[in-house]
Amino acid sequence: MKKILMKGNEAIAEAAVQAGCRFYAGYPITPQNEIPEYMSWRMAEAGGVFLQAESELSAINMVYGAAACGARAMTSSSGPGISLKQEGISFLAGAELPAVIVNMQRGGPGLGNISASQADYFQTVKGGGHGDYRLLVFAPYTLQEVWDLTLLSFDKADQYRTPVMLLGDAILGQMMEPFSPAHYRKPRLPEKKWALTGCKGRNPNVIKTLFMGEGELEQRNYLLQEKYRKMKEREVRFQAYDVEDAELIVVAFGISARIALSALRKMRQEGHKVGLLRPITLFPFPEKAIGELAGGGRRFITVELNAGQMVEDVRLAVNGKSEVLFYGKPGGGIITPEELCETLRENL
Repeated sequence: MKKILMKGNEAIAEAAVQAGCRFYAGYPITPQNEIPEYMSWRMAEAGGVFLQAESELSAINMVYGAAACGARAMTSSSGPGISLKQEGISFLAGAELPAVIVNMQRGGPGLGNISASQADYFQTVKGGGHGDYRLLVFAPYTLQEVWDLTLLSFDKADQYRTPVMLLGDAILGQMMEPFSPAHYRKPRLPEKKWALTGCKGRNPNVIKTLFMGEGELEQRNYLLQEKYRKMKEREVRFQAYDVEDAELIVVAFGISARIALSALRKMRQEGHKVGLLRPITLFPFPEKAIGELAGGGRRFITVELNAGQMVEDVRLAVNGKSEVLFYGKPGGGIITPEELCETLRENL
């Protein structure tokens, strides 16, 4: 199939349009500004609505309103902006409203810088807002996956009636590389009978997150937890490279996995038995796959652009059967394949 050349942020925006997104609300913040810029003219062409909100708080609540009316809706931001959206994300999850949220991570805490980071892992995977909720989280590492997972995010959001996070970083958002914009056919998803489309000829629909009756909120939470259990059964995605005979397995996601794959090839050329497991979904996390590889003297090392976050989930998955090491750089520092190779040699 013919390949095209686009910037990562633009690929997300165009994939969203192809997936049927017809409402976008956002607020400018580097390094994701190409998404709202692209949507500002593309949504008009597609017959949709683009809104530059007055703040990130406004943007996420506009998405809440559009999703409640049955529209495929999206917002995007980075770091501090995603922090401001957390209350609205919790409301989306509590109301069971489908929406896609893009986070092109930057260095932090605070305003930090505009370099690539993966320090929003905790915030994204553990639920940065209030209450017992989870997000379905996709972590692409190429522009082909950026395109494919954006399309998939809208489908899964509708399938599970849940907010979905596409977790990228400044490198993925700004880089350009060729990819195939595969022909996309929307799946046959359930009709949105719950949506607020006007109640002429039917009983009114009610979308809310306030449950004051005795036991109501508890039952709502059980319903949500059952949905997350189904995600764990059905939606785990990962890729494994050379893990069968590996003595040391690197676990990395997103751009770190891309760096790790380059290091892995170099190490294999030198005769070292190194493998790579790359989570594509951060929730649900591929804990079973990691647990099955643990033991037998095999060691793990997580590689992240942060001070150590996903490493905690890897340790839980290993459950004491293997040693789990960590190598990372916080605050927007970028690891090179050469630096990683040196670290891997030291730990073999």
